[in-house]
Amino acid sequence: MDIIAKFQSHLPADLQQALKQIKTPFDVQEYLLGMPYNAEARDRSPLNVMLDGQCHCLDGGFLAALLLWKLGFPPLVLDLRPDPGMDDDHVLALYQLEGRWGAAAKSNYVNLGFREAIYKNPRELAMSYFEHYINTKREKTLRGYTRPMDLSKYPDPNWPWDEQSANRLYKHFYKRKPIPLISKSTAKRLNPVTERLFEAETLHTNMNWVFGIREE
Repeated sequence: MDIIAKFQSHLPADLQQALKQIKTPFDVQEYLLGMPYNAEARDRSPLNVMLDGQCHCLDGGFLAALLLWKLGFPPLVLDLRPDPGMDDDHVLALYQLEGRWGAAAKSNYVNLGFREAIYKNPRELAMSYFEHYINTKREKTLRGYTRPMDLSKYPDPNWPWDEQSANRLYKHFYKRKPIPLISKSTAKRLNPVTERLFEAETLHTNMNWVFGIREE
């Protein structure tokens, strides 16, 4: 039994039926959007994300990669990185169409989610998030990204349904070295986000789960 089939065998009938309705990368995104964003410390396996019906960007991103794998795409994940202490990182599940890159993602911010497959490479895709990646201090915080990680090559195949395996995978993922998107001198001269733009970027955001506000 392959990984996808075994994952589906762990699901109750209603969730197996829900998977059958997911046929495109945008359907993957819509499925993620149907779940409440919850930034609690627990990092769920993809199975427990579906069973609990809630997620954050890490466990939601890995579920998205698994669902894209089911659709025939390689299960690729990429991490967007701020400077330490400035903001949360953000996980993207990647897909390609006609050689162009797109992404599905779970976020508390409306503009940090789906991307159409129009970007030439992962760096260009990552940069599409730059102006939207802000913190409560009205700072633009995105600084780097990691190379795509192919989850089909991870040696422990139990991560989709076993939470301990999933958490080992997540720790391995977070150890990957980021590639800078901007220089330190560029970062120093970035302009602050205006109040009007901050209000637009945080539309529909649950501020109780925002970095710098939520209880750790």
